[in-house]
Amino acid sequence: MGYFPAKHRVKALVRPVQSTFELGIAAEVFGTERAGVPRYYEFEVCTEKPGPVPTTAGYAMSVTRGLSALADADTVLIPGWSPVEAPLSAPVRRALLRAHARGTRLVTICSGVFALARTGLLDGRSATTHWARAAQLRDEFPLIKVEPDVLYVDHGDVATSAGAGAGIDLCLHLVRRDHGAAHAALVARHMVMPPHRDGGQAQFVPAPPPGDELDGLLEWAGTRLGTPLSVADLAAYLNVSPRTLARRFADQLGTTPGAWLLTRRVTEARTLLEETGLPVDVIAARVGLASAVNLRRRFRDQVGTTPGAYRRAFRGPVSP
Repeated sequence: MGYFPAKHRVKALVRPVQSTFELGIAAEVFGTERAGVPRYYEFEVCTEKPGPVPTTAGYAMSVTRGLSALADADTVLIPGWSPVEAPLSAPVRRALLRAHARGTRLVTICSGVFALARTGLLDGRSATTHWARAAQLRDEFPLIKVEPDVLYVDHGDVATSAGAGAGIDLCLHLVRRDHGAAHAALVARHMVMPPHRDGGQAQFVPAPPPGDELDGLLEWAGTRLGTPLSVADLAAYLNVSPRTLARRFADQLGTTPGAWLLTRRVTEARTLLEETGLPVDVIAARVGLASAVNLRRRFRDQVGTTPGAYRRAFRGPVSP
């Protein structure tokens, strides 16, 4: 008689009002049966108070299992937590801590990190969430090292993902860790998804507007990015010394003139990659970064990916 290993039990802990997308990610990766794909996971949904659970899609879903479902979980997944300020009830907190103590892996998607943070299990460790919530997470939980640029953070026993879409990246990463790269790639192929995405969240954060602080200096410099501007040129525009200019930048913008100028050049490069089909070396010259090699290096440092990958992701198909 053949031996059939027990499936890894994934339990999604939902709450009202539950995001259907984050929950759908977990169900798609861990709960969907596909022809020709070995099924290594069992997937179940539970909630603190079984019954109808309202969703962000406007309908209620019926959840029949309560917190007792977590007792035999191998992974507990929190697919978002809305509103993020919602407290963690004592029964939910106890259930999560008991599961973790038994060796259960705790995983969050997007805002779900706020629930996990309230257990104290992330204190002294790194975690991530959606870039728009990173500052709030850092302020509310100062003992957590918030990583605002990465797509996910996995410590083995706890794992967190960035925005909702990054939940797919994390879940596929967990499949890869559990059952190898080939199986994760197979699941990703059925989902019509890349098994791994380059870069972090920086490529998705909207580029900041140029602004007009410092007596028009920023606007003036922004129109001359293609020229060999230096910090001395910026200081000369305001008729101040480079030291005075540095002080004013620190006071008003919280950065240095050189760092601001580089960020402004990369921001303009992002716009040109999104809106034009110009070659990378032409864009490099237009924004004052001299060469395609320099642009690629600076772009990866600030955005976390390459200009080519950024263009493919954000410009979409280009007509011939």
